[in-house]
Amino acid sequence: MKTPILMAGLCLALAACATTGRLSSAEKLDLYRAHAGAQQNDMQFFGSLNGWTELGDSALAVWTRPSEAYLLELNGPCQDLTFATAIGLTSQMNRVSTRFDKVLVRDPTGGPRMPCFIKSIRKLDVKALRASEQELRQAQVQDREEDTK
Repeated sequence: MKTPILMAGLCLALAACATTGRLSSAEKLDLYRAHAGAQQNDMQFFGSLNGWTELGDSALAVWTRPSEAYLLELNGPCQDLTFATAIGLTSQMNRVSTRFDKVLVRDPTGGPRMPCFIKSIRKLDVKALRASEQELRQAQVQDREEDTK
């Protein structure tokens, strides 16, 4: 019972904040956290990502398959994560682990980058996340239509 009320409140708060039509990284991170499960020690990873989304300078979501994603929160700010065009993950035996593995921001100029250690891994409820994003988009469209009247 508590979760639906929390989700409704979060959706309303984010819809109220999103006047520009785009969510800020902090708002996106709050939305992703609301749809993340419990922390886990590791996740399965077979060497390639289906996609990723930066959520500020110390968190990101990675898609290992179109319907499977994880919220990775980092030990601290990760240099150039918000501007990165590509990332990589370290792994051991097809597993990415907290405290041992890292996010590697790819530098198009070939310069050195500091690795970003993973503090937590949480599996995302992708269906619920997409539904919430759709609700937010619909709320924004309705707000714009009301503003033009």
